[in-house]
Amino acid sequence: MPFVTVGQENSGSIDIYYEDHGSGQPVVLVHGYPLDGHSWEKQERVLLEAGHRVITYDRRGFGRSSQPVVGYDYDTFAADLNALLDHLGLPDVVLAGFSMGTGEVTRYLGTYGSGRVSKAVLMGAIPPFLLKTDDNPEGVDRSVFEGIKDAVVTDRPAYFKDFLDNFYNVDVYRGTRVSDQAWASSFNTAVAASAHAAYACVDTWLTDFREDLPGIDVPVLLIHGTADRILPYPNTAKRLPGLIKDLTFVTVEDGPHNIAWTHPEIVNPALLDFLKT
Repeated sequence: MPFVTVGQENSGSIDIYYEDHGSGQPVVLVHGYPLDGHSWEKQERVLLEAGHRVITYDRRGFGRSSQPVVGYDYDTFAADLNALLDHLGLPDVVLAGFSMGTGEVTRYLGTYGSGRVSKAVLMGAIPPFLLKTDDNPEGVDRSVFEGIKDAVVTDRPAYFKDFLDNFYNVDVYRGTRVSDQAWASSFNTAVAASAHAAYACVDTWLTDFREDLPGIDVPVLLIHGTADRILPYPNTAKRLPGLIKDLTFVTVEDGPHNIAWTHPEIVNPALLDFLKT
């Protein structure tokens, strides 16, 4: 299994697991919380068929990557992504992030620039700034995130059950767009992740990306569901037009958070069309 070492914690290395398949223009897929790189399976297949090289990886703390108790901030996550791109020597990359992964894409471009990046995709976006503050009244109250952290500490598996019900809008889409088996697969991935990461990432969601966004100088595709209960549309995606110079915005009506799984008939054509232009 391929890994790239991105750091050290005491006596052990911090290693990021990745998969690298196909040929052609590389597309790097950055997964959401609390899943791993395999969560992109409905996109990886069509990207490979369209002639792209597809790279997926597991964020530190998740999947097959190391589970340290350090580095759960977007500066470090972006550095991990940069280490992977350096390791693979990838040129002309498309960076595509879902949910938490949109933070990596945004912070990477804000920090490292677009020298090796041609396009970016934000799906179920966390930018521009999720936390409600005096200068960000469109954000979400801090009490919401404190409640999430309390729930993770009290009973992490129970928290993930509720989280994934809202991740897929199970009350609406169970048995049609998400099966019990697909939900269970996500649950098994979630509970296998680092307990520390499950808690520490909640504060990471409150990162302010407003200074990163104006510097993004590559075309960006934004895809977001209007019924997203994890990263609500009015607090996130609706605010991005005007903050990113070259933005294509695809709205999935009544789409939940994980539209990559529930609405591939909308997501995949939009993604392929964007990559062709």
